[in-house]
Formats: sequence, structure tokens, C-alpha cells
Amino acid sequence: MSVASSPSVGVFGVPYDALLWVLERWSDLLSVLGEQFGIEMLRYGFMHRAFLVGILIAVMAPLIGTFLVHRQLALIGDALAHTAFAGVAVGLFVNSVFGTGISPYLSAVVIAMLAALAIELISEVTDAYNDVSMAIVLSTGFALGAVLISLNAGGLAVGINQYLFGNLSTVTNENAVLLLTLFAVIALVVGVTYKQLLYVTFDETAARVAGINVPWYNRVMSMLTAMVVVGAMQIMGVILVAAMLVVPVAGAAQIARSFREALLASVILAELAVILGITLSFQYATTAGGTIVLVAVAIYIAAVLFGKVQSSEDPVTETGAVVDEQSAD
Repeated sequence: MSVASSPSVGVFGVPYDALLWVLERWSDLLSVLGEQFGIEMLRYGFMHRAFLVGILIAVMAPLIGTFLVHRQLALIGDALAHTAFAGVAVGLFVNSVFGTGISPYLSAVVIAMLAALAIELISEVTDAYNDVSMAIVLSTGFALGAVLISLNAGGLAVGINQYLFGNLSTVTNENAVLLLTLFAVIALVVGVTYKQLLYVTFDETAARVAGINVPWYNRVMSMLTAMVVVGAMQIMGVILVAAMLVVPVAGAAQIARSFREALLASVILAELAVILGITLSFQYATTAGGTIVLVAVAIYIAAVLFGKVQSSEDPVTETGAVVDEQSAD
């Protein structure tokens, strides 16, 4: 694919040419590795993109999921996944009716981020618990997607399965560029706001007293979650996307002694799950999302067993780990 023929500006104003260059160099690297070690799956371009997307997701999802799990908001991933499905349906519907070339993943980003804001606003305006607002947004999103599909079933129903269950072979250059952009945005925002997010996660009351704008950081976290969900949806599918926000984090919590350790361990466990899952999916022609989740659950079980052995030798309470983390910051 020629870089010169591509548009000069990509998603969120990030140069498309530069991101495409990164993709091409990544593909070159995996092609060389495939030839040198005789790895058949690395000879295919779609597998190059699938591994890149998977590796980035395995960083993004635990990075946000660790905050969510400690805030008892694990189910927000499910809510935003279902609204992202509505975003995909909107994109496909508009393309079918008006003949536009809108990327369904781009429309999914927009709809999911709006849904993330809606979850926070419903909780703030109505004083409802977060699970109530999440249930409302989840139901609305999935209902909207179902209605749009039914309005144009002939044009949408056939292609919707890849978004529901994920598909390695459908990760295009454009989708990979979108994910690279989302990854850069998420990493930058978390890096800049890490201390504030940590404070809000463990003690909202103290954060308010300290002058931190808690509602603002809650919205930031929700919108970052929406970005992760849409990115992971490419290979995980709507149905299983929330697993990458929760399962590696739950496994890391069994072996980590502090928040930072949990964050690092969850990324490592997620990378193992993604790389092994994609490899097994290619070898046995299974659904990528389901295979990755099953591997992640197996790793979680191993982490639980290891954690039990570790705690019996040197018990450390979860509360102590949190206190140590906050003291360090």
C-alpha cells in the first residue's frame, strides 16, 4: 500500500502517513521473523495487524481496567460495548442509506464516548447509582443497534457478526491506524492525570477536599474506557470485549502488593493472553475473542493459585498495599 496515496491527516488530527509508516515497519519486522524462524502465521499481512492491535489492547485495557476494578465499575465495559455496537450500526446504516464511507469503528468511538458521558450525567443529575445509569445506557445502546439493523436487515445483518464476535482477518490498515491513535491518546491522558485518577479511585471524599474536580476525572475515565472498548472490539467483539478490562486485572490483584504492581502485572498477563489466544485462534481456526478470553481465564486461575501460595508464605493485606501506594504518591 502506497503511503503517498493515503490522506495526510488521520483520526484526531494525527498524521495518517506517519502512523501508516509505523504499520509498514511493524509488518516488515514480523515478515522477517516469520521467514527466519519459519512461522507460517507471520507470513500474512492480516496477522501482522492482528498482533499489533492485540498487543496494544493488552496495554490499554488493563491500564484503564485497573482503575475501574478498584472503583467497582467493572461492568461499565459491558455498557459501553453495547453502545459501541449501536455506533457500529449507525455507521453501517448511514453508509447503506446514503452511500458514505464512514468507518463503523469511528462512529462507534463517537457514540461510545457520548454514552460514557451519559452514564456520568445520569448519575449526577438523578442521584442514581452507577449501575442504574449503566443499565439504562446499555439497554438504550443495544436497542438502538437492533432497531437500525432491523430497518435495513439485508444490508447490515450479514456484516454485523464480525463486530459481535471479532475477526482477525478484518483488521484493516485504517482500523489499525485508529487504534494506534486511541492508544497514544489513552497513554498520554493517563500519564498526565495518573495521580489525580489514583486519588479519585481510592478516596473521592478526600479528593474533593483537596480541590480535585472529581466529576471531571470521572468523565475522563469513562471516555477513556469507551476508547478502549472500541479498540478491543476489533478482535474481541462486542460480547467479550469487557473481559479484557477485568480478567487480567483480577488475576494481577492475586499476586500484586501495590497498585503499581497490579497495573504492571495486569499488562503482562493481558499480553500473554492476547499473544497465546491469537496464536491458538490461527492454528485451530477458532474465534479470536473467545480464545483470548479462555486463555485469560486460565491465566487468572493460575494467578489465584500462585497468589494463595504466595500469601501463605508472606501475607500482605490488600488494605496495606493500597496505603503503601497512596503514601508513595
